[in-house]
Amino acid sequence: MEAAELIIFLICLFLVGILLVVGVVIYITPNSDPKRKKLTGEESYYDPLEDTYEAFPSLEKPATLTLTVVVPAYNEEQRLPKMLTECTVYLEERTRSERGFTYEIILADDGSKDSTTKVGLEWTKKLGPNRFRVLTLMENRGKGGAVTEGVLRARGEQILFADADGATRFTDLEKLEASLNEMGGEGVVCGSRSHLEKDSIADRSWFRTILMLGFHMVVYVFGVKSVRDTQCGFKLFSRRVARLCFSSLHIQRWAFDVEILKIAEMLSVPITEVTVNWKEIEGSKLDPASASIQMFKDIMLLWLRYKLRLWRVLDEAEDRKNL
Repeated sequence: MEAAELIIFLICLFLVGILLVVGVVIYITPNSDPKRKKLTGEESYYDPLEDTYEAFPSLEKPATLTLTVVVPAYNEEQRLPKMLTECTVYLEERTRSERGFTYEIILADDGSKDSTTKVGLEWTKKLGPNRFRVLTLMENRGKGGAVTEGVLRARGEQILFADADGATRFTDLEKLEASLNEMGGEGVVCGSRSHLEKDSIADRSWFRTILMLGFHMVVYVFGVKSVRDTQCGFKLFSRRVARLCFSSLHIQRWAFDVEILKIAEMLSVPITEVTVNWKEIEGSKLDPASASIQMFKDIMLLWLRYKLRLWRVLDEAEDRKNL
């Protein structure tokens, strides 16, 4: 085979490979719009004080509170109490010192096999169902799915999702609120640990450092360019922006943060990043290697699906139909 023929053959082989990849992606992406599971029992929360079940409200309705905090949790009975203590002490103090400030916490139990829901219901007894509600998902959705289901039931004008491990100091919420106010009250503010990256590289193994740097590169090239730390579990949304972004979200597991921020970029929503105090908490159920592989795959497919217009961002009229 001559050199020219070999080159043509390799080009054809490459194009066939691309067509095969595109074909597989199209085959495994049957629907453009996200489809939410709506399982019996998830439409209401339990009030242990009255021994009754009450219907959750919808994000489509006007806000009735200042702030909703959504806490996704999977098998977090051990780490939850400390996190919720810090969170509620801070929020209760604000209700006493800040006129007109009101809040709720929604614990989104992502199909836990331990006593996560039971722990949450003890907090409902302490604070009352107007301030603390437990959403128990009948099936495990993944972190993104749990956050989404919690957000779509929120009553707050601003909506924060915060990880159950309590790794971020909760008083840093004020930094995020100040940044959101500077943007006119509409947008997304991401807590960021990027200022800690140099120290984390010094402390981590070379393998985890390579994974981290590789993930940042993939996110920047194929996902989000406006935020360096996409994965910090401390993000604040205005109500309208939360409704638009979460109604269009497809990914339900670890890479959901990247898609949420990509959707916000596609909608030209203001996005900013604020440094927060963060410390690693023992007890994580995340395996760095397998989670990184899953996230790399999800981000590549995310980019390709939006490029091929297999996925799209819903407009305001459409997203109301999906709530």
